[in-house]
Amino acid sequence: MTEKVTYKDVLRYAGHYWKRQKPKGAAIIALMTTATVIDVFVPVYTGKIIDALTGEGIDQAAVTGDALTYLGIFAVLAFSFNVLRWGSISLWATFSIRVLYEILSEALHKVQRFSADWHANAFAGGTVRKMTRGMWAFDVFGDTILMGLYPAAIIALGITIMLLVKLPLVGLFTAVMIAIYTGVSIWMSVAILAPRFRKSARADTKVGATLADIMTGNATVKAFGAEKREDALFRGVADNWRQLSTKAWVTGEVANFVRGMLRALMMIGMIGATILMWRSGTATAGDIALALTSFFLIGGYLRDIGMHIANLQKAVSEMEDIIGFWMREDDVRDRKDAAAFKAGAGEITFDKVRFTYNGQHAPIYDDFSIRIAPGEKVALVGHSGSGKSTFVKLVQRLYDVQGGAVRIDGQDIAAVTQDSLRASIALVPQEPILFHRSLAENIAYGRPEASMDEIIAAAKKAYAHDFIMDLPLGYDTLVGERGVKLSGGERQRVAIARAILSDAQVLILDEATSALDSVSEHYIQKALEGLMENRTTITIAHRLATIRQVDRILVFDKGRVVEQGRHDELVAREHSVYRRLYEMQALGLSGDPADNLTIEEKAAE
Repeated sequence: MTEKVTYKDVLRYAGHYWKRQKPKGAAIIALMTTATVIDVFVPVYTGKIIDALTGEGIDQAAVTGDALTYLGIFAVLAFSFNVLRWGSISLWATFSIRVLYEILSEALHKVQRFSADWHANAFAGGTVRKMTRGMWAFDVFGDTILMGLYPAAIIALGITIMLLVKLPLVGLFTAVMIAIYTGVSIWMSVAILAPRFRKSARADTKVGATLADIMTGNATVKAFGAEKREDALFRGVADNWRQLSTKAWVTGEVANFVRGMLRALMMIGMIGATILMWRSGTATAGDIALALTSFFLIGGYLRDIGMHIANLQKAVSEMEDIIGFWMREDDVRDRKDAAAFKAGAGEITFDKVRFTYNGQHAPIYDDFSIRIAPGEKVALVGHSGSGKSTFVKLVQRLYDVQGGAVRIDGQDIAAVTQDSLRASIALVPQEPILFHRSLAENIAYGRPEASMDEIIAAAKKAYAHDFIMDLPLGYDTLVGERGVKLSGGERQRVAIARAILSDAQVLILDEATSALDSVSEHYIQKALEGLMENRTTITIAHRLATIRQVDRILVFDKGRVVEQGRHDELVAREHSVYRRLYEMQALGLSGDPADNLTIEEKAAE
């Protein structure tokens, strides 16, 4: 779940990245400030030019000279403004790109390290959408402040002060209108626009998540001829986004209309007040030109300030998710004094472990203890939810235990770094996930420094070399997203080759041969036997016939080991839970209603 984000958090987030480039940031602000202050004086010299040209009793040559002098100053101001503003924006471009690079890189760094539980409850497509949308929203946020609100504030203050000095009545009216305009703009943005844009951002995330879900499952969509059904599903999600976004954008245009009316009122008031002062003899024709130029200058900034406030609020709404990632402390994180894991013989110990998944009341394990000896080959058996998968997840420290400790080679795994621990454990999952990279890169994923000869040797041991060489690009072949270009058996062999190459002392197999045809299974089973030699191996067993040769079978139920022993021993026991499970599979009764009973109920039969 995303953390609750406040405006204070937004400013902390911005400061976190902006302060990394302090010298460049200071230069950007100095250039923008100077350029904007120069812009304040443009109306003054517009008025002076008019006064010079309309003056009475002055020599024509002198009038022309004064006008040209003021025009020269006006030109210097105009050119200086553009040069300084261009310099500020040019520096900002490099500053901003660097910040966006760091935001996206660090967001990936943070999200990758979120717990397995977090990722299990998050749409991958939605997460990507939140990260990229947040990055670009931050770009809008920075642009809005530097090139919109900051110079607008300087202009509003500078013009108001200048008018109060030269035309007090006009200056007073301008100050009041600026306050009203800014207050109304902020109120509309925060109270009216923000909730609508926030809902639109959430709908946008769902659009991205749904698109990714449909694209990822394209093979299943085709298998069931469900393209029209998925089209309809997506249209429903997209239509919700359309409605919410339309409401947000139309409301934004209504807000722009209100601001436009306020600017028109300001223009009429400023010019009207100047005319009154001119009629009373307290203002000149040049002052009218000054007031008119001041309005066009400040009106332009105020017109944009309304848009800037709306854009700022929209950007903040769209940044909330990525800022939430930045603020979030993960459930599983390294201690400050965490040391690197030192691989040993592979002894695994659960010492009075207590563990409960978030959101569940009953613990999976409570005072659970067991020891797996170095080099021992252990199989985990039991119905779904009995604790088998949790066991291997805790060995990998995908979750932290709430009590007791899990130790490998005498080291509490909570006291070592996660990356060093997991680099010492080889995993072959039931459904291996490959990256859309070359076969060589996928095989070497656990040991990226491995030579090509080592990669080929591992592939041969996994019986993957022959099918790889039959591909047009061999080991350089890209496997497609999640390995979609390969068959299930081919993906499994690549995963086994990856485990062979990683050469870890602890090996976890999640029924690693389940996706293979019978011929491949025969050879790969032999390869796995070689791989398991002298290694501590934990096998999650779905087919009991594949674990006859392991040293020990642990039969789980409700987070407890209710039976343990070798295959022959457990099968020989009369009324054994394991024997009952084995007989059911041997007789092909896995679909029997009895399979839905708990192990205790089966044992009681």
